[in-house]
Amino acid sequence: MSRLGSLGGRLYRGEISYDFVGRKRRWYMISGAILLISVLAVFIRGLDFSVDFKGGAVFQFSAPSASQTLVTDTVSGAGVDGAVVQQLTGKLGNKSWEVQTPTLTSQETNTVENALLSKLGAKNMSTTFVGASWGSQITTKAIQALITFLIVIVLYLSIAFEWKMAVAAFVALIHDLVIATGVYALTGFQVSPATVIGLLTILGYSLYDTVVVFDKVRENTAGLLGGARTTYSEAANLALNQTLVRSINTSLIALLPVAAILFVGGGLLGAGELKDLALVLFVGMLSGTYSSIFIATPVLADLKEREPQYQALAKRVSVRASGGRTAKRTAAKAGSRATAAAAQAPLPEDEADDAEVDTDYTDDAAPPASALTTTASRVPAARGTPGTARPGPRQQPRRSGGSARHRPAGKKKRR
Repeated sequence: MSRLGSLGGRLYRGEISYDFVGRKRRWYMISGAILLISVLAVFIRGLDFSVDFKGGAVFQFSAPSASQTLVTDTVSGAGVDGAVVQQLTGKLGNKSWEVQTPTLTSQETNTVENALLSKLGAKNMSTTFVGASWGSQITTKAIQALITFLIVIVLYLSIAFEWKMAVAAFVALIHDLVIATGVYALTGFQVSPATVIGLLTILGYSLYDTVVVFDKVRENTAGLLGGARTTYSEAANLALNQTLVRSINTSLIALLPVAAILFVGGGLLGAGELKDLALVLFVGMLSGTYSSIFIATPVLADLKEREPQYQALAKRVSVRASGGRTAKRTAAKAGSRATAAAAQAPLPEDEADDAEVDTDYTDDAAPPASALTTTASRVPAARGTPGTARPGPRQQPRRSGGSARHRPAGKKKRR
């Protein structure tokens, strides 16, 4: 946990950063593939609507010794095809079942009830009928609720932020909606009123993550046009990194109880409204977290970078960055040239006299070591490059002149 906390702090301060916005093409390709699979699943496999939407009859009863295959065969033997059998509870010795059938006549209903009672020993049987008109009304109300939700969200974001943020959030919501629908088509789960409730819930949850990121983006981009240091995409990417750990932590905490309901509760209690709700919540929270990070903010950056003022800002930032690199290269070249010129320049007269060594010695007399050794302190540094030592001068005989020659003590010049 401490490592995760330190990671969040480093992301917030910009010490480390992952370029989500710069890799937007990769995320678009991944999302496009998932959306294509979801759409194909809906058109090919279709959705399995419950009787609340399409109308029909629902038989609920308890049969401790029955199995799903036996219940299905019993209903089919009664002359009813297309029945959906679900186990409601899984407690030992108290199995309850729900059988959904298309719309039946009174005679067909009695036939099914008698078959269940005689072959399975069904107890506590209850039969519910849902008309086709009622199912169509439920479908219409669900669609109206979904459209109203999306319109209200777009209006709110347009007023609270700006319309381009509203468009980006709307794209992310449609992304989550299509993925959740595709998962229901692939898994074969029934679409019930609980599914619609869960769908509206996860859309709101996805929107919550997106609004948190957009609020930080608005804070980071305030006054951005007045300078030339950061583009809109870079500021948006920084906001995304600053809220990344918060989004992940929030999603994990929310997914834990939903996963417990879906996998543990579904295994113990069997299929039912609770499992339908848990599935759409689980899928929607995952896709909502993904879309708020990888879809909403990159789409927003794409829309904003098309504006003339942010295009001009991007050009200023690019020029400033290229100018800085050019200045560094020019300074490095100038330093190299100065070093080479200083190494080749002649020494001043006084320094040359100090560095000269008299080689007019007799054959049996060797020059002292001090006369042949040039220490670092006696070699002046190259001009223009502090701290850089210049090689010592070549040894050469002293020119004859007015100054006396220096000879070792006690030696005379041999004639």
